[in-house]
Amino acid sequence: MPGPLDDLIVVDLSRAVAGPHAAMMLGDLGARVIKVEMPGTGDDTRRWGPPFVGPPDARESTYFLSANRNKQSIELDLKDSADLETLRAMLRHADVLIENFRPTVLDRLGFDAAALEALNPRLVVLSISGFGHDGPEGGRAGYDQIAQGEAGLMSLTGSAPDDRQRVGVPIADLLAGMNGAYGVLAALRERDRTGRGQVVRTSLLAALVGAHSFEGTRYTVAGEVGSARGNHHPSLAPYGLFSTADGVVQVAVGNDALWRSFCSVIELDPETPQFASNADRVANRDDLVAAIERAFAGRSSAELLRALDAAGVPSGTVRSIDEVYDWEQTRSQGLVLEVEHDTLGAIEIPGPPLRFFGFDGSEQTRSIHTAPPTLGQHGDAVREWLAESPREPDA
Repeated sequence: MPGPLDDLIVVDLSRAVAGPHAAMMLGDLGARVIKVEMPGTGDDTRRWGPPFVGPPDARESTYFLSANRNKQSIELDLKDSADLETLRAMLRHADVLIENFRPTVLDRLGFDAAALEALNPRLVVLSISGFGHDGPEGGRAGYDQIAQGEAGLMSLTGSAPDDRQRVGVPIADLLAGMNGAYGVLAALRERDRTGRGQVVRTSLLAALVGAHSFEGTRYTVAGEVGSARGNHHPSLAPYGLFSTADGVVQVAVGNDALWRSFCSVIELDPETPQFASNADRVANRDDLVAAIERAFAGRSSAELLRALDAAGVPSGTVRSIDEVYDWEQTRSQGLVLEVEHDTLGAIEIPGPPLRFFGFDGSEQTRSIHTAPPTLGQHGDAVREWLAESPREPDA
């Protein structure tokens, strides 16, 4: 299957992670994504490493490979008039433009909102910034870790309030890309009704504030300021990671029925006064954790996981990254793709997180994916396409 967006053309002017991730999501759904890169150097992430892989004269960054599957690459110098004209021709054909320049950069290149509308009034533009395009700090540059700190996420992550930690992946970039992609789809749906494009804006700041979840309302409504609590939930107990005789087990007890089932496994009276309700368990968390780890101390992780599963208690272990990608469940969900790379040959890369099915159960997910491109790999093909399909600005 080609994917539900196979009639769309996306021009990806973005670099690093947030914008490329949004473009990759649209490419996963079948859109033709043309990535515009600086001649000779390309996307910033082509130089982010180690690790680098491949032959000595064609080294590839695994960081770049993570955010650019299902794309084509063309090299354009946006300070060169001929290359700018190539970009204009691409935008006349495009349905979507994605950019994450600092605010005003695109304007200085001659592509402000009015110019883009004149060039292609059906164009949907996604602009991703660090802290927003306006406001008192709208012009600030934004990188993921800076945003994690400024948006409060690091204050909620770590073993304790004085141990502030970043999330181990660029979560601000990834969420901004995801938000941007769904904003683009909404704008395209509106274009179906109006025939007109529009500009969609989001930021790393917006992505993380939008992900505060219960910690946001905990402050805005109840006036409580959350802080890092390690591997235990601030509002549910037991809900976290516990030591066993040979490792760790995670348990998620989200209601009193699960609490009773959990107690049957650890041979604890569920009506013990200090643990009888979730509020009691949260208030007496330290005593609860100690009681659970005493019960777990003489049992292996595998034994406990079998018992918890049999009792219907959500539980799990903590897998390393290699264990995740080697796990048959991961592979059964299409989360590992084998693709043919221009210089690396056959490689495995992470796959898209969505699958599509007809009501008859037949899978309709995109079945063929392409490897992240080498720098400028598709420049000739894109230029030939433009030459064969000239398009004037819409009236």
